[in-house]
Amino acid sequence: MHFHVLTLFPQTIYDTLAHSMIGRAIEKGLVSVTCTDIRDYSSDKHGTADDYQYGGGPGMVMKPEPIFDAVDNVFKQIPILEHPQTPIVLLSPQGRHLNQNIINEFSKLDNLVLICGHYAGVDERVKDHLVTEEISIGDYVLTGGELGALIVIDSVSRFVTGVIGSEDNVQKDSITSGLLQHPVYTRPAEYRSYKVPEILRSGNHSDIDQWRRRESLKKTLTQRPDLLSTADLDDSDIRYLSELGYQG
Repeated sequence: MHFHVLTLFPQTIYDTLAHSMIGRAIEKGLVSVTCTDIRDYSSDKHGTADDYQYGGGPGMVMKPEPIFDAVDNVFKQIPILEHPQTPIVLLSPQGRHLNQNIINEFSKLDNLVLICGHYAGVDERVKDHLVTEEISIGDYVLTGGELGALIVIDSVSRFVTGVIGSEDNVQKDSITSGLLQHPVYTRPAEYRSYKVPEILRSGNHSDIDQWRRRESLKKTLTQRPDLLSTADLDDSDIRYLSELGYQG
């Protein structure tokens, strides 16, 4: 999986991704990230990438020319047969909310282009004639799109084979599985009088599986009941949820 990030602050991306699982995945060649400094494609010696708004108004706007030219150069690095399948994503608070379905879609790609917005926004011609979609990580505004791009890279990379030690871990994570994850514990068995549930120490794997499933259902009902409408539930799950008061 190759991520192409267009940004005014390339080092922010590189420095953050140099650590932990994603850093090791990059070292192993499982994932690659190339940052393009948008200022390198400006038309003046000062590297100007923004300008005042037409019609007046507060805040500067990112200019279209450096972004278009930078994307053109990125696509010179991508095999021609992959061009139509490569999304050009603008990180923007106006975009479609990032969720697990979008992440799953992106994880099937070979290349993904991410544009990090800044200032009061990006010239609308970039949105109308260049990007294929806008993605938002939530209903709030950041100083720039770099954090959004990093979230996309991290969440998508987890689905690349070898990045996470166990494929089973990825598929059973909260949200990915369709439900929130059951409670998890580790040693010691008792800490400050707080004990690990006895059933998890019983060695009875059938009972443990049932406990975990029910705890997952209970937590989802309590914290994210909206997920239950699309979760893969069997008759036993539905009966248990009904006992808890679920009427979906």
